[in-house]
Amino acid sequence: MPNTLIVGTGSYLPSRVIDGSHFQDSTFYDDNNEPILKPNDEVIAKFVEITEIERRRYIEDNQVNSDIAAIAAQRAIEDAQIDKETLDYIISATNFGDVDLHGQQSFMPSLSALVKNKLAIKNPRCVNYDMIFGCPGWIEALNLADILIKSGKAKTILVVGSETLSRVTDPYDRNKMIFADGAGAVVVKATDDETVGILNSNTLCFNGDEIEYLENSPSLNLEADQNKKYIRMRGRKIYEFALTQVPAAMKQTIDQAGIGIEDIDKILLHQANAKMDHAIIARLFKLYGQSTYDEKVAPMTIQDLGNSSVATVPTMLDLIKKGQFDGHELKDNSYLLFASVGAGMNINAIVYKMP
Repeated sequence: MPNTLIVGTGSYLPSRVIDGSHFQDSTFYDDNNEPILKPNDEVIAKFVEITEIERRRYIEDNQVNSDIAAIAAQRAIEDAQIDKETLDYIISATNFGDVDLHGQQSFMPSLSALVKNKLAIKNPRCVNYDMIFGCPGWIEALNLADILIKSGKAKTILVVGSETLSRVTDPYDRNKMIFADGAGAVVVKATDDETVGILNSNTLCFNGDEIEYLENSPSLNLEADQNKKYIRMRGRKIYEFALTQVPAAMKQTIDQAGIGIEDIDKILLHQANAKMDHAIIARLFKLYGQSTYDEKVAPMTIQDLGNSSVATVPTMLDLIKKGQFDGHELKDNSYLLFASVGAGMNINAIVYKMP
């Protein structure tokens, strides 16, 4: 049975760097639809203390999601040194599709079709799929690519994760400071070497009461247009859920791959909230009986790039691979763990071995 190997990576970081001063003139409301009366500098400082997010990236006004997805995809194709016409599939992970300056979402044509168009791929046998799966979307798209390759239906697949969350946040919600824009992509190919590439994966979907933890809702300001919906996050619920479910899923994925936590060189965890991410990693190591861990095992980009949803893991992978992430590198024959949690609530993880 063939295995799935990452042969090229690419990413796009928007040029607009947004720091705390960008929100200084905002009017914030709480979850009870009441104005927050604390000074904004105090609200912003508390936000940084909890999330560690000091900066994030936003796209330019003349860009949309498919634009930045295509840039990251082109870079991955060039890095893989393949002919783009040989791609069997393009799988694009997204939650909102193309979003214009007014927050209007569009999925027609699909984001993956738009990416194919902007890459100028002519091959009609290159099939495009969108993966809408919350923040774990890119990892799930990689899972789908692995299934297609192992089934023999594909040999070469482009897997993209991109989002422009700056356009779907409530201007009155302080949580808008979490979200960011960005794109990351990989090209995967079939390999006959079963000792490298994707060795094991797990996906869990909790869709009961958890369905309300992250959803689209009207503005917190009841005097604003209540017909327009924005991303709404119930942070405490998500935090409690993630700490209960994500480390166990990560451990199961590692165990089923036949390795131990000591074998993992890098954990590329979705960058949602630094406090939550630190706690998830600490809980994972605790499940293995370890009270401490080397923080270099779990790189963090959220402090400077914010939460770009499906783009965070492939972007981090590309930055490390290209030597653009100080203090981190990908070693030959090392094991990586990809993991994410997000709207649904959905969780997934992949154990990947470098060639």
